[in-house]
Amino acid sequence: MLKVGVLGAGHLGKIHLRLLNQSKKYELVGFYDPDEISAKQVSQEFGYTYIDNINALIDLVDVVDIVTPTLSHFDCAKKAMEKGKHVFIEKPITNTLEEAEELLHLEKKYNVKGQVGHVERFNPAFLAVKKKIEHPMFIETHRLAEFNPRGTDVPVVLDLMIHDIDAILSVVNAGVKNINASGVSVISNSPDIANARIEFENGCVANLTASRISLKNMRKSRFFQRDAYISVDFLEKKVEVVKMKDAPERPGDFDMILQNAEGQKKQIYFENPEVEANNAILDELETFAEAINTNTQPLVSLEDGKNALHVALQVIASFENK
Repeated sequence: MLKVGVLGAGHLGKIHLRLLNQSKKYELVGFYDPDEISAKQVSQEFGYTYIDNINALIDLVDVVDIVTPTLSHFDCAKKAMEKGKHVFIEKPITNTLEEAEELLHLEKKYNVKGQVGHVERFNPAFLAVKKKIEHPMFIETHRLAEFNPRGTDVPVVLDLMIHDIDAILSVVNAGVKNINASGVSVISNSPDIANARIEFENGCVANLTASRISLKNMRKSRFFQRDAYISVDFLEKKVEVVKMKDAPERPGDFDMILQNAEGQKKQIYFENPEVEANNAILDELETFAEAINTNTQPLVSLEDGKNALHVALQVIASFENK
């Protein structure tokens, strides 16, 4: 078992502590949080060991799980990597692109592994259809959330939209050609609602909308490709796959047939991939342990985290320049 320590015992940090404590792949050594009063309350309530010195905790473990505010991600990861520790970092990877690039350098220098907590990659609905998403040419995403003061210290792009940016980058095998975006601050000092149009070099276009002032929660993505439409509901853990193929010469009574202007006939049919229930946060943590133990590439690498941050920052720059 890998010895692990958690930095940060806020809302998400408590979830990580609970899951790591349950995991058979990790031995939870303890946690550190700069808020001593809150940390002692967490320790008393849940029984986790509170270590009041960040360097002391890092020295005791093999893996450091960083669940702190984004502004401190880089400093925490740097401390850990310089001591030869593997790091799991919640998204976004860092506050700046320069910091992310420095972590990539440190990862190689100290021969350690890093993974970024883009948890939607482990969403069972996305896992059920990812292999069916082949050369998408138009993507539409909506990630809407009811207002919550937690997370409003960063723009909605880094808070919510970056989830969809990462998922899209994982299925579109092309570089970004152009980004056009708009953002509006409604309640917070940073934008609460944003829309981005991302054009890729292979012709694919992604239209992303994110809001944290919605009256309802929604996390849906739609992928359109040649002869197929794939819908993923990240919130409800549901998928829909609609495909087309050349129509048979003698269609059945219940076959759905479409004919285009050129007279070509296509048959519509539905696939129902099985969505296997899982705990996405536990899965991302445990697959990181497997990558360490087998010396393989983490499923969401620091490079992936840097690429998602790069696009997110370009989105923010696009609407800040207007």
